[in-house]
Amino acid sequence: MIALARKTLVYEWRRFIPSVFAVGFSGVLLAMQAALVLGIFGSAALYVTASSGDIWVGYPGTQSVNFGRDIGRDVEMRMRMDPDITAVESYVWVDGDWRAAQAADTQAQGGVSIYLSGIATEADSMLFSHALRPWQRARLREPGAVIVDRADLHTLGVDEGGVAWINGHRVRVVAVVSGLRGLGGANVLSSLATAREIAGPEHGLGSTYFVARLKQGVKPSVVRNRLNETGPTQASFGPYEAWTARDFARRSQRYWMLDTGAGAGVLFMALIVCLVGSVVTSQSLKAVVAASAREYAVLNALGVSRGALAKVVVEQSFWIGALGFVLAAVASSLLLALAMAYRVPVALTPMAVVLCALLVAVLSLLSGLGAVRSLLRADPASLLR
Repeated sequence: MIALARKTLVYEWRRFIPSVFAVGFSGVLLAMQAALVLGIFGSAALYVTASSGDIWVGYPGTQSVNFGRDIGRDVEMRMRMDPDITAVESYVWVDGDWRAAQAADTQAQGGVSIYLSGIATEADSMLFSHALRPWQRARLREPGAVIVDRADLHTLGVDEGGVAWINGHRVRVVAVVSGLRGLGGANVLSSLATAREIAGPEHGLGSTYFVARLKQGVKPSVVRNRLNETGPTQASFGPYEAWTARDFARRSQRYWMLDTGAGAGVLFMALIVCLVGSVVTSQSLKAVVAASAREYAVLNALGVSRGALAKVVVEQSFWIGALGFVLAAVASSLLLALAMAYRVPVALTPMAVVLCALLVAVLSLLSGLGAVRSLLRADPASLLR
């Protein structure tokens, strides 16, 4: 009877095409929703994931990277005292107001909120090491030099090489890169000296974060726990808290995804997508079973048990789900490529792909079971009339 399911799919493929497209449509909805969620909220941890540091140290209780507060330089000395830390870098975060220049001596009306990141300019620096090339980092050594994302040029109202003002300080865009789009504002990179100058004297000599590189083979969690040990000696360095890079990235993403209204809205939309996909798939498979109701009734009248017929329907739903997943994978790949070409913040991890595949399989199975239920409730005598 299982062979009957496959043969039916082959010889009556026109009848099953709508179901395959329904499953594929559900898969595309799930994949694109997951890609948008990961892309949008993944940008909240961009500062961590685009860097190669192993340990991040900031103000205690910081919920997200963009909520950092200044910590003293004594914390840097505490980090350098750790035997497993090989390098420490300062990271200065400044909330700024960007005003594009209309002419050499004038400013545009209105401004754009930006996040200014002051980073080290050495070629082997850790911060944004996955986004910047050595020559771009070297250009930041010029006074007032900044780097922005290519997709933010229109928003900022400036071209590469153009001039603008941040908090009243003149800056020049010396280079543009891709992959720096942030959540809630445009990201701008500068040297530590430029960032401190723009921040003003009230910022002090401290940093928003200190980032550390560990010796090869050392577990970041071990160093994190050692740095977070409480005691009279630790208190003398001032308030601080250490996180592994992975934990700090997840902490930032979790805050924007679960603790903000925007995250709740996106997750609610993802739930709606799942419900819509399940309803469309279920109704499509039920329509296929209803169209084949007389054939199933004839088989039942000839002595084929309803349990065997149910296995045929479940087998058909499995193959429909598999074909729909292939269709969804092809369509999702094309849509993701199109989204990346237009710099839409999307990202899809292997784990997300596996979860989408499992959801498609579950939707197909549940839809098949729903169709089986309607088949088992039918009266063979009434179907043969």
